[in-house]
Amino acid sequence: MTRKNIWSLLAMVLLGVGISWYSLRNVKLSHLMTDISQLNWWWLLVALGCVGLYFGLEAVVVQKFVRHRYRHYSFRSALRVPLAEQLFNGITPFSSGGQPAQIFVMAQSGIDAGRASSVALMKFVVFQAMVVLNFLVAMLIGFNYLAEKLSYLSLYVFFGFLIHLAVIVGLLLVMYWYNFTKRAVKIVLIPVGWFMKAERFAKFQANISTKIDSFYEESLRMTKDWRMLVEVCIVTFFQLLFYYLIPYFIMRAMGYHGINVIMVTSLNVLIFLVTSLFPIPGGAGGAEFGFTELFAKFIPSHSKLILAMLIWRILTYYLGLFLGMFAMAMRPEKAEEIPESEVKSSE
Repeated sequence: MTRKNIWSLLAMVLLGVGISWYSLRNVKLSHLMTDISQLNWWWLLVALGCVGLYFGLEAVVVQKFVRHRYRHYSFRSALRVPLAEQLFNGITPFSSGGQPAQIFVMAQSGIDAGRASSVALMKFVVFQAMVVLNFLVAMLIGFNYLAEKLSYLSLYVFFGFLIHLAVIVGLLLVMYWYNFTKRAVKIVLIPVGWFMKAERFAKFQANISTKIDSFYEESLRMTKDWRMLVEVCIVTFFQLLFYYLIPYFIMRAMGYHGINVIMVTSLNVLIFLVTSLFPIPGGAGGAEFGFTELFAKFIPSHSKLILAMLIWRILTYYLGLFLGMFAMAMRPEKAEEIPESEVKSSE
């Protein structure tokens, strides 16, 4: 990690401490300690297991994409990818650092940078598609509750959905309307050139064009293997499902029974979309606000609600930051590229 990244990480930890302190300002310490002592740690272990499955299943997806062209790409190497992604998503605005981090980690394992970029983008396409699919299901289940109880959040959810939908549509355009997309990108980039020097703008255009070409070529190859794509979609669906289930198990740990697991899971899908709108790294502030607003009905005790939010935030955000630091410190294992002749014969 660079010095700038370390400072960003420290800033996010300090911001988290500040948000936690602000959230706890109206909570009596005695009440908080009583709530902690009454936690069911077995249910918390289940929630922690969901976090592990979330990262583990994403590593499986990485393996499936990479192993088509590289031998000896271990699960350990694949696991470094989502952990590094989690770290750099968590310390950069709009999660912009996650993609470069994945490419860097795969390149450390001997994956060609161009192919690593394509793998990261294809994984991103599948992830976004499953996010949109889960959102549509969650809307059918939880939007009436959201519109009735918290109508002011409905607009944020709608905008969050539009952002994710626009991303997946843009990537699908590259895959299926390549020539149109190339022309459209050139037009869209024209205003950017007004604020950049000609030489720098030309390099920027060339870089964007190269990435589009690389993604298009890789997507053509990967979409031929429909079985692998279906497997990746199924694995990603369950990856997200385990993530969305975390608040339910936290509530069980708090001693709440008879909770509608489908409703809680659906509301967590909506939180995911609201968080994506906040430019602050990790959606700091927005994530905490969304959780406490959406789950206040299920956790009527204010002190328990704040404790549940803090546990959820530690599991889904801060744990990933520190695991990502360990992943970046791990020594990479080298994969072996499969010769083109063997790849064609297997196809």
